[in-house]
Amino acid sequence: MTAIEARSLTKQFSGVPVLDRVTFAVEDGAKIALIGANGAGKSTLLSVLSTLALASSGTFQVGDIEADGDTAALRRKIGVLAHSPMLYEELTPLENLRFFAKLYGVTDGAERAQVLLERVGLWRRRDEATHVLSRGMHQRLAIARALIHRPSVLLLDEPETGLDQDGLALLDEEVLRAPGMTVLAATHMLDRIEAWADGRITLVRGRVATAEGTGVRTAVLEAVQAAAPAAQAVTS
Repeated sequence: MTAIEARSLTKQFSGVPVLDRVTFAVEDGAKIALIGANGAGKSTLLSVLSTLALASSGTFQVGDIEADGDTAALRRKIGVLAHSPMLYEELTPLENLRFFAKLYGVTDGAERAQVLLERVGLWRRRDEATHVLSRGMHQRLAIARALIHRPSVLLLDEPETGLDQDGLALLDEEVLRAPGMTVLAATHMLDRIEAWADGRITLVRGRVATAEGTGVRTAVLEAVQAAAPAAQAVTS
């Protein structure tokens, strides 16, 4: 089953394409690394897939929900970790998670918030203002926020930012290696990819240059796979 499918996604700024006909599919439960140089389009792609930005053309779907369909339902399927932690600095960690739980209609929001704060190691800091927390603690809280509504798909933009070794271990356990969760994560930490990724997509100047490993396919791969049986028939 396909969890994420992008079809000819294009995003332009002032007529300049930042994404150029990006097409790929990620299988349900796959952990895929999104790599490329600065300016390759990784953050823009994740912003479009998370509905934080509109594509200039093309479309995508998450599960069975199209981008131009039920936006609220689509957003309930995805958890987003962007460059900005998307937290309310004047609220406490507990208040932040309860707010986002209510926003997503989580019926056990109070209990869910406590469980996640314990899992990310912030329960003891639950009643402090978020703005006094360190950068690493902000990232831990942002991870909890992304998980609050039990999404099936996670879109992560440099999730390792600000995390120490304990934080990276937490990220691996709770997110990158979480069973059943589909993950598409932009990262520059190439030395860590082998530990968690099933496959990788490489962007070069806004285009899919390569797609490797399991759990991911592109239009090019599909064309090769479709042609293979025909080629075998000719040679046999």
